[in-house]
Amino acid sequence: MALRHAVLAALLDDEYSGYQLAKAFDVGVANFWHALPQQLYAELTKLEKEGLVAGREVVQEARPNKRLFRVTDAGRAELEKFAAAPSKPSFIRDDLLVKVQAADRIGTAPVIEQLEERASAAEAKIELLGKLLRQMRGDTDEEEFLRRGDRIGPYLTCLRGLAFEQGHRDWCVRISAVLRERQATHAER
Repeated sequence: MALRHAVLAALLDDEYSGYQLAKAFDVGVANFWHALPQQLYAELTKLEKEGLVAGREVVQEARPNKRLFRVTDAGRAELEKFAAAPSKPSFIRDDLLVKVQAADRIGTAPVIEQLEERASAAEAKIELLGKLLRQMRGDTDEEEFLRRGDRIGPYLTCLRGLAFEQGHRDWCVRISAVLRERQATHAER
């Protein structure tokens, strides 16, 4: 997947400025695609040149003018083409896993500390995603929302992000406990 497809998908619901798009990425899209704000601005420029998004200038009195972007018919067609193409399997690429793999040869204390930090960060993200899911479905319970909600794509990707963060938190907690126990056992010898 290219950043372009993530940007096009994020613009399906509304027109956004680059700043608003960056905020939308931080909250929802970051569950499956990370991008820095400057990458998003550059991608919007490319997409506009290719006719996949259209931008318009909004004049503001007390602030600098801003540009709002929306997906064009060509952009929708690009997303449809992307959706029809086979997906590649996902993979994990995480420097913490390299550290865990080497932990019993290089010392566990810094690795345990990083695992605990990651578990805390995952817990914070779990709370944020739970709040976001509740906002998306409003007063509707989840099963009803999944059956009858107007637009469930963002909800479904948020559910995946939630499951990822829960699994990541649980793994970090377990592995830090294992390494602590091994550290204590080796200290007794």
